[in-house]
Amino acid sequence: MDILDVDDLTTDELTTVLDRAAAIKADHGEGSQSDLLDQQTLGMIFEKPSTRTRVSFETGMTQLGGHAVFLGPDDIHLGHGEPVKDTARALGRYVDFIMARVFDHADAEELAEYAEVPVINGLTDDAHPCQTLADLLTIREQFGDFEDVSVAWVGDGNNVCQSFVIGAAMVGLDLTVATPEGYGIADDVADRAAAFGNAPETTHDPEAAVADADVVYSDVWVSMGQEDQRGQKLEDFEGFQITTNLLGDRPFMHCLPAHRGEEVTDDAIESENAVVWDQAENRLHAQKGLLVWLSEQA
Repeated sequence: MDILDVDDLTTDELTTVLDRAAAIKADHGEGSQSDLLDQQTLGMIFEKPSTRTRVSFETGMTQLGGHAVFLGPDDIHLGHGEPVKDTARALGRYVDFIMARVFDHADAEELAEYAEVPVINGLTDDAHPCQTLADLLTIREQFGDFEDVSVAWVGDGNNVCQSFVIGAAMVGLDLTVATPEGYGIADDVADRAAAFGNAPETTHDPEAAVADADVVYSDVWVSMGQEDQRGQKLEDFEGFQITTNLLGDRPFMHCLPAHRGEEVTDDAIESENAVVWDQAENRLHAQKGLLVWLSEQA
């Protein structure tokens, strides 16, 4: 089974993965999980640089008794010198899982098609399901469950937003997405969320989005690979910055890294309302829960 976006899981499977992640977190440091992936190996393909994705997956595999192999753009021939499908076929004979953090979502899909082991999307330009798992785990920790919890996404309708939209729909979160005109989520993402009976509200007004929200979530306006759009984006996103005034006393979430002074002020992300470090830690636990669950499906 491959996890290229969060709705590759059913709603019941998503709940099971979150439950497993919470249990693993509760036992963290006790040693009881150190043989769950004994002698198993995760191949980690990176076209994009990363702090949280690399360290959380590599540390998670070690804590579960397994091993992770880092494969950067200078280490393998992914897409240059060897077709993606050939890389997938070879790696699938060596490792037990593949995690791919790549630009083109089609490359992740091709890896999944040809590898004989589970492929996990560690981020593409279209989706970031592992981040959504950590986000949902964080919200559940904050509120106990998802019932009657409302979230406001303020910023770009990017890959992180799109996976979160679908994940929120799957667990029943009430979500409002506020973006500038032209930066909203893709139509197919809205349709997939609607299929779960909980499509997000959309607006171009950040203040209206957060008015009734329990949580405020934002991300960078200029993602990796979009540096040439920086000037235009800073102009287009004027008024969408998360300030302490806009945030109020609500928990603030951000997938990190943050561009302080752009999508969020320094005092907002440093405020006691920010749960971004819990969210970052939960990348470790959520991914461990996913890896263990995937190993049980084999």
